[in-house]
Amino acid sequence: MTAFMDPETILTNAVLVLPDETVHGTIAFKGATIVGLDKGNSSLPGAIDMQGDYLIPGIVDVHTDNLERQVQPRATSRWPSKSAMVAHDAQCASAGVTTIFDALCLGDLGFEKDRIRTFREGVADLDSLGPAGVLKVEHYLHLRCEVPAADTLELTEPVVGHRLVRMISLMDHSPGVGQYANLDYYRKIRRDSGVDAATIERRIKELQDQRALLRGPNRKALLDMARPRDVPIASHDDRTEDEIAENIADGITISEFPVTLLAAKAAKAAGMQVIAGAPNIVRGGSHSGNVSASDLIDAGAVDAFASDYVPPSLVEAAFLCARTKGLSLPAAVRMVTDVPARMGGLQDRGRLALWCRADVARVRMHDTLPVVRQVWCGGIRVI
Repeated sequence: MTAFMDPETILTNAVLVLPDETVHGTIAFKGATIVGLDKGNSSLPGAIDMQGDYLIPGIVDVHTDNLERQVQPRATSRWPSKSAMVAHDAQCASAGVTTIFDALCLGDLGFEKDRIRTFREGVADLDSLGPAGVLKVEHYLHLRCEVPAADTLELTEPVVGHRLVRMISLMDHSPGVGQYANLDYYRKIRRDSGVDAATIERRIKELQDQRALLRGPNRKALLDMARPRDVPIASHDDRTEDEIAENIADGITISEFPVTLLAAKAAKAAGMQVIAGAPNIVRGGSHSGNVSASDLIDAGAVDAFASDYVPPSLVEAAFLCARTKGLSLPAAVRMVTDVPARMGGLQDRGRLALWCRADVARVRMHDTLPVVRQVWCGGIRVI
């Protein structure tokens, strides 16, 4: 029996998803801290009946682009930035996400200039809204640096030391590499966004020439900026074993969204951690024709999921993997809670364990669909 230390909140009659097992029991927290875990139901008058629902740790999302969908809900319509940040925050909270790494893009390759505005306004809004106490959950910064872009270094240098930065990733969305290795696919993406064929061909040539000139020196400069900051550095869209070897030589420890099984296996063999997209699991495959996250799980070549562009995909991916991929529910839930928390250097959350941060999500199953019903962040109910 665990002493509850005069708790402020007791949640009982729940299935607790603990780090290594599930138990029917009770959790208690005082302030922002878990102070009690017990098997069985509580008879204390203030205990809140969870009606047999699951309680899982608050989800930790180390890469979400969801803010971009709120800032630009339609291609020709931009929403006020603070309002967009509040909406983004609420959507993530309602999906059980209590720790968000807002993945903001630094560097323009010529087709998505508004992303730079989103980055600048996003940092300013977090600086304003966070201390004001109007956001429901905790936000950190994930700087996505477009390595071959001409403006990446000047954008990165002023913010790389920001107190909220918890991850830095090196991207290369040049045509002909990474997720755009297939140039026909790249052309289709640009045509679908309204760019004419002549402009596409001109930009392909310009971007390939720019990459040849800037990738090497920019990558070195970005690594030199990032290494002293004591935050993890990730690669992005790895495709080949040679890319993984370069990452290892440069001290990069995370492979984010590898696009081939070969690259993911090479990353794991070299001791890197691998992040896959949760939407890939929920949809049954990659939206862009890259490796299936299901195949990565089968190969033991993925450690954690990130929401990428759909916050609710994380809880769905965890329960889906427990049902269909031979993982225990605790193991599947760790992939969206404990593992990404530790990956981002946050040791105080991601687990239902004594003295951990009281980030908790209540989940009810509707057939096979996990539905988030309530959320506590730092002991405060936010949903």
